[in-house]
Amino acid sequence: MSDTDGKKTLGLRGGPRSGNVKQSFSHGRTKNVVVETKRKRVVVPKPGAAGGGKPSGGMPGGGDPSKRPAGISDAELARRMKALAAAKAREADEAVQRAAEEKAREEERARRRAEIEAKEREEREREERAKAKAEEEKRREQEAAAAKTAAAQAKAAPAPAAGAPAQEQAPQRALPNKPLPPAAKKTDRDRDRNKGKARDDGRRSGKLTLNQALRGGEGGRQRSMAAMKRKQERARLKALGGGEPREKVMRDVQLPESIVVSELAIRMAERVADVVKALMQNGMMVTQNQSIDADTAELIIEEFGHTVVRVSDADVEDVIHSIEDKDEDLYPRPPVITVMGHVDHGKTSLLDAIRKTKVVSGEAGGITQHIGAYQVDVKGQLLTFLDTPGHAAFTSMRARGAQVTDIVVLVVAADDAVMPQTVEAINHAKAAGVPMIVAINKIDRPNADPTRVRTDLLQHEVVVEQMSGEVQDVEVSAINGTGLDELLECIALQAEILELTANPERAAQGAVIEAQLDVGRGPVATVLVQNGTLKQGDIFVVGEQWGKVRALVDDQGNRVKEAGPSVPVEVLGLNGTPEAGDVLNVVDAEAQAREIADYREQAAKDKRAAAGAATTLEQLMANAKADESVSELPVLVKADVQGSAEAIVQAMEKIGNDEVRVRVLHSGVGAITESDIGLAEASEAPVFGFNVRANAPARNAANQKGVEIRYYSVIYDLVDDVKAAASGLLSAEVRENFIGYAQIKEVFKVSNVGKVAGCLVTEGVARRSAGVRLLRDNVVIHEGTLKTLKRFKDEVAEVQSGQECGMAFENYDDIRAGDVIEIFEREEVERSLT
Repeated sequence: MSDTDGKKTLGLRGGPRSGNVKQSFSHGRTKNVVVETKRKRVVVPKPGAAGGGKPSGGMPGGGDPSKRPAGISDAELARRMKALAAAKAREADEAVQRAAEEKAREEERARRRAEIEAKEREEREREERAKAKAEEEKRREQEAAAAKTAAAQAKAAPAPAAGAPAQEQAPQRALPNKPLPPAAKKTDRDRDRNKGKARDDGRRSGKLTLNQALRGGEGGRQRSMAAMKRKQERARLKALGGGEPREKVMRDVQLPESIVVSELAIRMAERVADVVKALMQNGMMVTQNQSIDADTAELIIEEFGHTVVRVSDADVEDVIHSIEDKDEDLYPRPPVITVMGHVDHGKTSLLDAIRKTKVVSGEAGGITQHIGAYQVDVKGQLLTFLDTPGHAAFTSMRARGAQVTDIVVLVVAADDAVMPQTVEAINHAKAAGVPMIVAINKIDRPNADPTRVRTDLLQHEVVVEQMSGEVQDVEVSAINGTGLDELLECIALQAEILELTANPERAAQGAVIEAQLDVGRGPVATVLVQNGTLKQGDIFVVGEQWGKVRALVDDQGNRVKEAGPSVPVEVLGLNGTPEAGDVLNVVDAEAQAREIADYREQAAKDKRAAAGAATTLEQLMANAKADESVSELPVLVKADVQGSAEAIVQAMEKIGNDEVRVRVLHSGVGAITESDIGLAEASEAPVFGFNVRANAPARNAANQKGVEIRYYSVIYDLVDDVKAAASGLLSAEVRENFIGYAQIKEVFKVSNVGKVAGCLVTEGVARRSAGVRLLRDNVVIHEGTLKTLKRFKDEVAEVQSGQECGMAFENYDDIRAGDVIEIFEREEVERSLT
């Protein structure tokens, strides 16, 4: 049965041409396919349409319908002609572009060929000069040796005998065709063989070709490229007359408390194999990547003939020099102004009014939660502003802002006066020893009272000029722009008094204002350069991290090549996220930066280990006993920047009391990862993300393992939720409400029940479900519950005051007439952390 049985070929009427095509597939399979070749429809113009010329307008057949192909309208024809013209123009442009590119490629190829040929020609000339010099030296040595030998023979032999060989040799030189004796022939053949062998060895000093490497010479072990280069270098030195052995250089080797074998070899300028061999001869089987102690290294250094210089681990930071700048090297620098004050007093709005931007609208909750650095050009003078958060949780951020600043602008709302964070900002400014300018904001409000602000500041030893003091004060309005020029004049005047200078030519030094882990750019640190100039490509160390400046980004988002004093920039190229407040120092070499960072990291680990370790067994037992009665709420915190993470951790540590506390298992910068979810699952802790999100693997892991992830953008909400969660761990407070008293009149014995007290309810009400205490002579002798409460013979739920009833206690029978029964109810009240 063929492939076409029962199938009808499709096609147009008019008899298309058909045929069979054999298709081949894998594994030897084939298939016959019926193929049709359809004729292209050709539109033939009507008679008389070909005789006309071009119509007006530049398009054929554009005006007369009888002069164009049938079935085509004017618009369609115009569109087709326009597309045709555009295609032709595009083809022409592409052809010109291709020709230009081909010409450029040809020029580049020609330039590269010329460079390669020039390099090869120079190499050949150098080799020829070296070879000619070597041959000339060899010829001179041979001539000198021959002359010396001839002189010695002439002196040793008698005069008549000396003339005979000359007479015998003269015919031989005169008759070159005379055959030589067999001994002479053998000597010449040996000389030629040795000369050829020497020439072959010299040929090996050239470049190793691919054919030689693949052919492998005569099948023996071939020399490595390094050995050939060393041999070629020795030959070159010998040709230049420098073949004599060099005198060994004795070095002063700096020796820390422990050192890696390879690093020791580098410091001694010795081969690693020689150092390892010396160690093995001293009975230490180590490799080049292992560490040895200082005493062993000292023996090896002395064995190689070098001098030992013992250094401490802390000496690695000595490369960061504190250079005293000369007066002629100092130049004026822009002042650094930190804006501080209470939350929601208008710090960012005031800075927006100066910068003519809208930063405050982009902040979550309308409050600043990051430290921001900006540079403003005011009438040709640059001013660097630092905007600090005013929330109580950001104390460390405000302290950092005060430490790196020159002038503090204290913003106080005219309708709110001095508040707690205002007092804290005053204390930070006084501790840093920087001058202060008071900006009384929101004077456009109806209830604004600037005089009250000035009076309140007197209580904190801030005396403004209107109160006969020295602190400048300006009334401003960030909304209307009132008083902004006067504030800038005060800042410029204060900066002029301070005479701020710096040396831009020295190695850069700065302070990290903020640090974060960006998804696309990696660790990013906002650095305020304090001295020197930070340039792209500089190697630096900052805290426990180090890096090389890959890029510098200013406050406008533009990339810059360098940043001078008082310029805030974002630095890219760190190997990790530094802590906010760390100092950045530029060093000379990458090895120095890595060594300093490693030392600082190890020192920080040792400090944390020493702080967390219990010194004695008694302290360890006391801590364990104290922790038994304390409930812990473990949490994981991930934030967008280092400063926010630090502020959140500090706020978490303040939550709690003697019964419950919050323990931060881990805090970091960057997105929530799968490892964070694993740690949270092991500790049964929630994960809090502040302005960050979990990546896809972390979300899937959290769903599978049941780990709760919460996202926040305002620190208020995060702290309130953690407080509520910690309050849930508090045990409920039990309160007792007294509801009645009853006096026992008579005691009866009832079978199957025991003793039953006949009572009179003297006050309140007696309830079956309530708790009871038995008082005898006003002393509590029993506390429990009622087994039965009867009124006459009926079991009742409660008995009112003034009525008689029968009561029986649960598991207690020692009751007497005259005893008093106190009836109360317990109520559980939930507690919360304030």
